[in-house]
Order: sequence, then C-alpha cells, then structure tokens
Amino acid sequence: MGRPVMHFEIIGTDPQRLRNYYGELFGWQFDIGDAAAEAVSAPGNYGFVHPETSTDGGAGIPGGVGGGAGYPHRTLFYVGVSDVEAALQQAESLGGIRVSGPHRNPADTLVVGFFTDPEGHLVGLAAAG
Repeated sequence: MGRPVMHFEIIGTDPQRLRNYYGELFGWQFDIGDAAAEAVSAPGNYGFVHPETSTDGGAGIPGGVGGGAGYPHRTLFYVGVSDVEAALQQAESLGGIRVSGPHRNPADTLVVGFFTDPEGHLVGLAAAG
C-alpha cells in the first residue's frame, strides 16, 4: 500500500451536537482540545476520537469532530505525507486544485493541507510538524 489514511474528520457548524450524535451512534468518546489549526476548527471545539478509547477495543484510525460557526460542513479523510507543500504541488500538477494550506496546528506538531481531486472530492494531507 502507498501512503495510509491516518485520520478522519467530521466538521460542522454545531460541533457539540455532532459529537453527541456520533458518540451515541458509534460509542465514540471525545478528547476536547485546542490542537487543531483554526483553518480546521474553532478553538476549543475539536474533539479527538482515539481508537484505544472506543467501545470496539481499539480498531480503526483516529479522528475528530469539530468546526463551529462559519465552518463548512464536510467529512474528510487525511492521507499521511512527509511534506504537505510538496504533496499539494503534486496534486495540482495531476489536475487537482489546492483549497488551502499548509497550516500548522497551535502546538506546531502537525501540518495539514487540503485539495480537491479532478472530480471535486475534498482530500486532506497531514505531516508531522
């Protein structure tokens, strides 16, 4: 396999409502924090889902549910890359369109970027900061 999907997100205008919904639906537990870049979620409104705290014993990939007023509704997966800027440039050279990024999270531990593929699907890229 090439680069792995390493994270997912569900972003909307009412993050608490979304966390309540998905928590009830899938048994997800959320760690609320300010680790997401403001381009991703309003400060204090991002809830991380860690596989080891899920009700299924730790299967799956980590993710998050966040957003806030003014954030677009979306579901998104992130592909792990070594260099977000280089990956965005390659996506563009292959017919994709850069949406935004690179963005660093407040702790400077993660860099993310977004592009749409030739059919308009939004895809995230992530690299260690």
